[in-house]
Amino acid sequence: MGEKVVAEGFDLADRQRYRDKLRQCLCGLGRLLEEKRFDRPRNLMGVEIELNLAGPDGMPSMMNAKVLERIASRDFQTELGRFNLEVNIVPHRLSGRVLDQLAEELRTGLSYADRKAGEVDSRIVMIGILPTLTPEDLVSANLSEADRYTLLNDTIVAARGEDFTIDIDGVERLACTAKSITPEAACTSVQLHLQVTPSRFAAVWNAAQAVAAAQIAVGANSPFLFGRELWRESRPPLFVQSTDTRPPELQAQGVRPRTWFGERWIESVYELFEENLRFFPPLLPISADEDPIRVLNEGGVPGLHELVLHNGTVYRWNRPVYGIADGVPHLRVENRVLPAGPTVPDTIANAAFYYGLVRALAEEGRPVWTRLPFAVAGDNFDAACRDGIDATLRWPKAGRNGTLTRVPAVRLVQEELLPLAAAGLDAWGVEPADRDRYLGIVEQRCRRRVNGASWQADTYHRARDTGMDRDRALAATTRRYRELMLTGEPVHTWPVGVGA
Repeated sequence: MGEKVVAEGFDLADRQRYRDKLRQCLCGLGRLLEEKRFDRPRNLMGVEIELNLAGPDGMPSMMNAKVLERIASRDFQTELGRFNLEVNIVPHRLSGRVLDQLAEELRTGLSYADRKAGEVDSRIVMIGILPTLTPEDLVSANLSEADRYTLLNDTIVAARGEDFTIDIDGVERLACTAKSITPEAACTSVQLHLQVTPSRFAAVWNAAQAVAAAQIAVGANSPFLFGRELWRESRPPLFVQSTDTRPPELQAQGVRPRTWFGERWIESVYELFEENLRFFPPLLPISADEDPIRVLNEGGVPGLHELVLHNGTVYRWNRPVYGIADGVPHLRVENRVLPAGPTVPDTIANAAFYYGLVRALAEEGRPVWTRLPFAVAGDNFDAACRDGIDATLRWPKAGRNGTLTRVPAVRLVQEELLPLAAAGLDAWGVEPADRDRYLGIVEQRCRRRVNGASWQADTYHRARDTGMDRDRALAATTRRYRELMLTGEPVHTWPVGVGA
C-alpha cells in the first residue's frame, strides 16, 4: 500500500474500469513471462522492519509524524498507526559479509531514529505486538495522517458492513469488536524480500510456505494483546480478523479471507496474481493512465499499476511482488511471516535461517512440498502461532516413502532445518563465520526453548508473582524488554524478570 492515493469516492464506472485494467495487467504479466523479459539472477535481498513507538512508561506513543519529521530520512516511513514506523534497508547482494553488513546498518539506523524519537519523549521498540496497547489506542483517530490509510480503512469497513470481530482463544481468551481496521496496526513485522527469476519463483515460494511454521516457532514474539495472553504469535489471527471483509454469512460460504495462508502449491508466479483477480474484489479501484498492452507492443515495460495496487490489498504471508528497477522488470518473494524484534542480532538470525533454508529446499531433487500436503503446511503454521517454541509440527520423514510424522519444532529445526539453512547460505556464498554466528542464535533458542514470546510471558508471570496487577506487569515487561533490546544481546541470553 505504498501508492499515493486520494480519499475520494468510487462510482460503478470506476470499478468496472479497474477490473478491465486488472485483466489487461494480468495479460501483460503473462506476455512478460512468455517473452522472458525479466531481470537475470542477481541474488538480491532486502529487509523492511515495522516498529513501535512507546513512551518512557512503556505505553504507546502516538507521535510518528513528529518522530519522522526529526529523523528526516527516506529510509523511515509511516505505517498504519500513529505509534508505528517502518524502516527500509536498501537491497543487498546475498553473499559475503552481507549478514554483518545488514546488522551494522540496522544498528546505526535504529540508534539514530531512537535518539530522534527521544526528542519528543518517545522510544523505539522492536516487538511483534506492543503489550501495553489497549482497545482505546486502536481506533480510527489513531490512523497515521495519510489519505491512503483513511481510504483503505473506509473501503474495508464499507465492504464488511459491520464491526470487526476479534476473537482469539489462547492461554486466555480475547473477544471484542472494532469499528475500524486500526487493530491491524498492532501487528508489526519483518518483511524479507528475495529477488528471483520466473523459473525459480514457484520453488522459492513453495519452500517459503513450507517453512513458515518453523520460522514462527523459533521467532514468535507477540504473546499479548489488550492485556490478554493469547497465542505465542498472535499477529496472524489478529491480522486475519482485523482486515476481514467477510460478514459471517460469507465466511460460512467458504469465501476466502484477504489475509490468508493460501490453499495449494504453485507452478508459476502467474497463478498467484490470477488468484488475486479471481478471488478478491478490488478495494481501491484507482486506475492509472497507462495502457499496459500498448506499452508492451511498443517495446516498453509496463508498470502494471492496477495489478500491483490490488496485490497490496491481498495479505499473503508469502506475497508475490512485481517491480521495475532501471527499466527492467523483476519478481520478488516477500516473506511477511516474522514479527519484529527482539534485537538486531535476532532479526538477522531469523533472516539467515530463512534465506538459507529456502535456497536449500528450492534446490532439492525431491522437494518437500511434493511430500507435504499443503493443508498440513497450513495446520503447521497455525500450530506454530499458537505454541511458538513448544509447537509440534508434522513433517515428512527422511527416506523414500516420505511418511508424515509429528516432531517437536525445536528438534526439527536443530536436526534437519538448520543444516539445510547452513548449506543454503554456503550456496549463496555467505561468509562461514557469519553463517555460524547467526544460525547459532537460532540453535541456542532451540536448545534453551527461549524466544521473544516465551521471554515476554515468563517475565510477565514473574512480575505478577511479585504482586503487580495485570497492567503494571505488562508495562514493566515492556520497559524491561526495551532495556534488554538496547543491549543487542540475543533474546535467549536475557534474564527473566523485570529487574530491580
